[in-house]
Amino acid sequence: MRFLLPSLLFELSQSYQPLSLTKQLHALNIKYQLTFDPFYATRIIRLYALHDDLHTARYVFDRTSSTSVYLWNSIIRAYAQCHKFDHAFSLFRRMLGTQVKPDNFTFACILRACSENLDPFGLRIVHGRVIVSGLESDSISSSALVSAYSKLCLIDEAFKVFHGMSEPDLVLWNSMVTGYGWCGLWRKGLELFSLMRQLGGKPDAYTLVGLISGFTDPCLLEIGRGIHGFCLKKGFDFNSHVGSTLVSMYSRCGCLSSARRVFGSLSRPDLVVWSALVAGFVQSGQFKDALLLFREMTYLKGEKADSILIASVLAACARLAIVRPGREIHGYVLRHWLVVEVMVSSSIVDMYSKCGFVDLGLQVFKNMTEKNAIAYNATISGLGSHGLTSPAFELFDEMLKDGLKPDESTFSALLGACCHAGLVKDGQELFRRMEDEFGIEARTEHHVYMVKLLGMAGELGKAYDLIQSMPQLPDSGVWGALLSSCCIHGNLELGEIVARRLFEIEPDKTAYRVMLSNMYACGGRWDDVKKLRDDMVEAGLLKMPGLSWI
Repeated sequence: MRFLLPSLLFELSQSYQPLSLTKQLHALNIKYQLTFDPFYATRIIRLYALHDDLHTARYVFDRTSSTSVYLWNSIIRAYAQCHKFDHAFSLFRRMLGTQVKPDNFTFACILRACSENLDPFGLRIVHGRVIVSGLESDSISSSALVSAYSKLCLIDEAFKVFHGMSEPDLVLWNSMVTGYGWCGLWRKGLELFSLMRQLGGKPDAYTLVGLISGFTDPCLLEIGRGIHGFCLKKGFDFNSHVGSTLVSMYSRCGCLSSARRVFGSLSRPDLVVWSALVAGFVQSGQFKDALLLFREMTYLKGEKADSILIASVLAACARLAIVRPGREIHGYVLRHWLVVEVMVSSSIVDMYSKCGFVDLGLQVFKNMTEKNAIAYNATISGLGSHGLTSPAFELFDEMLKDGLKPDESTFSALLGACCHAGLVKDGQELFRRMEDEFGIEARTEHHVYMVKLLGMAGELGKAYDLIQSMPQLPDSGVWGALLSSCCIHGNLELGEIVARRLFEIEPDKTAYRVMLSNMYACGGRWDDVKKLRDDMVEAGLLKMPGLSWI
């Protein structure tokens, strides 16, 4: 049995095994007095790390008298993978004080930990250690440096590392292309991809995944199609990773027909692909298709959804304002114990509120074991949209007592509640507190609520002065809120000024012309009504007919 242990440990450490089997192997190590051998200790530590049992892994490490670089790497990696970054860095510093010198895999692990811990200062220190160790020309260390700098959006430093390599291999090319994709620099990623091909490099699936991931804007759809054609030409369309990335790219760009076509060509789409396609339908306003796709995934294909996908389909239910599918998804969440996820519970609260069942949303909120600012914002917004202003303010006070810091969305929800209830003074006080007490700069949406609040109360002059004092350029939402108030109070003089501004911002929108026409009609200025209507016909602008939802 003693002679079989090395091969057995190696084979088992390459895949997930039950914890009980790991303990049995550990017991055999002790029985045959192999616990002090770094080879066996390394394998045992890796097996315990697979089960996130860091306590036992550290116990084995601390009691191994003779250490090797592989043993150090296994324990450092174990802590880093569990995001115990302080322990990983502490072990790395301790390793530097021993006779065992870190190798390229040690640095790769620590560099990745720096990027995941969002630690640019630590990353630069480790980079210095790489240079001191003479590994700056090593492919593994260089690729890890490029990836780490890219993930922290330090793309110039990443390129310096890449450019410092005289003969970069495919892994390093891929790291740099992917880095540009992470930072949204699609043009530089494309230029690097072209340079790679000109120099005789042959891209693989990882190259294309990194390149395609940078195409996030709908205006890049044609470029994305060109890369898709390259994938078809080179036979990469059968690769599941490439296919998944293409589905995500087409979904982000709003080309759902192509996304669905690529999706259908995948033999076994994973959860990321399903989520990307569902999110694409939601973002494009095709909410029913999003719900049908979710039903196909969960009931027909038997795939289990995660919290991100659940949040997307709940958003679709909220936009449709149909509670039945929302309640079914709520049941799915309860059955699969996803209700503990704050993001999921917050989405359920939002869905119930927008479907008209604010009491159910409030009940879900009260049952949440953990609450964050997003959960409070969703609940406050739901209460405010139903005119329940007092409970919304009480919840805001509770949020502050819990030590949570309000954000822009919190004050948008509160100001929206004030608008629904016509609480001008409360709204003004909130607007003041937002900037003076919490240091949150008023955004356009906050100004829209304040203009609407002042305008509905008849204080049109104050609303106009507020718009004039905005630090950012007022958009159609702000001016539109004032024009609506002018219509209600019959202030034609100011209404004309505001309408002309809106004609400049959105010349093709008919709603503002119709509102001004109605104001002319109320004032008996029928010649102006006719002229405005004739101008609309001449410009080819048609009023959208009203449509009853019922």
